Amino acid sequence: MNKAKILVVEDDRAIRNLITTTLETQDYQYHTAAKGSEALLEAVSFQPDVMLLDLGLPDMDGVSIIEKVRSWSALPIIVVSARSEDRDKIDALDAGADDYLTKPFSVDELLARLRVALRRARQDAGPAGSPEAVFTNGELTIDYAAGCTYLAGSEIHLTPIEYKLLCLLAKNVGKVLTHNYILRQVWGSALPGDTPSLRVFMATLRKKIEPVPAQPKYIQTHVGVGYRMLRIPEGGPAAPLGE
Repeated sequence: MNKAKILVVEDDRAIRNLITTTLETQDYQYHTAAKGSEALLEAVSFQPDVMLLDLGLPDMDGVSIIEKVRSWSALPIIVVSARSEDRDKIDALDAGADDYLTKPFSVDELLARLRVALRRARQDAGPAGSPEAVFTNGELTIDYAAGCTYLAGSEIHLTPIEYKLLCLLAKNVGKVLTHNYILRQVWGSALPGDTPSLRVFMATLRKKIEPVPAQPKYIQTHVGVGYRMLRIPEGGPAAPLGE
């Protein structure tokens, strides 16, 4: 039986029922909240493994909830919202959300994104809480200690910026990283006009790690928002987690 605990924060009863029924079929435990104040109380008392969060709540904006939760917890947060503008996605992800799913959504995609969030949370809470010395994803391997990267067993040579980008994406596998977040982490600042430079470096990185750069399987672009490294299941292609 699936023991993962999900907190569903949604004020629309029909959508809330759809989500909870879906969770029941997969044996997830769940609690629900229809207001932001209730969500914050449940996040403390229920101790969920993942929060599914609507942004348009009656008493407070969902971005404020993300910011409040992030002040004390690394709880994975998947936004499930009717807001589809890039600015809304960027604001939520920059505030600390782990993923963003736009309504209407398919049940299969919701479950896939939920599995990614749970898997990533388990990896982050691995033995001794320390990152693995070697990251493996499909045919891609990063030896953090040696500072080397391999594709299908052959070493590939990356520039320092390319290596920083790849490591940042790998350490956040399955999570959408906004342009501003990447710029701050890799360059130390996010200035107007820096995004085109990021796209250039991402393009050169893809040419080195993607078998078919025009059809990337490792690094997914979220147009107008940022990038995500997809987790490639053993013996199969990357999970379809597109917008």
